[in-house]
Amino acid sequence: TAYRRQRQMCKETDLEQNGVKEIPTEGADFDTEYHEAVTMFPASDPAQKGKVIDTVQKGYTLNDKVIRFAKVVVGE
Repeated sequence: TAYRRQRQMCKETDLEQNGVKEIPTEGADFDTEYHEAVTMFPASDPAQKGKVIDTVQKGYTLNDKVIRFAKVVVGE
């Protein structure tokens, strides 16, 4: 509903104002500083090797320090 969407947007804005940011994942290079690989998946395209293919759980930083690693699927 529109109300839930509005609440979610306000919540995300409040978090960002307090220094919390979501860790980018989709299509990103796998980086152990920010990502935790939960599984490796055979990549159909060689360009996907070492890249994040899917996100299992979002990760966040607080003032540029990781507070939860993003759990991701990585192409191999």
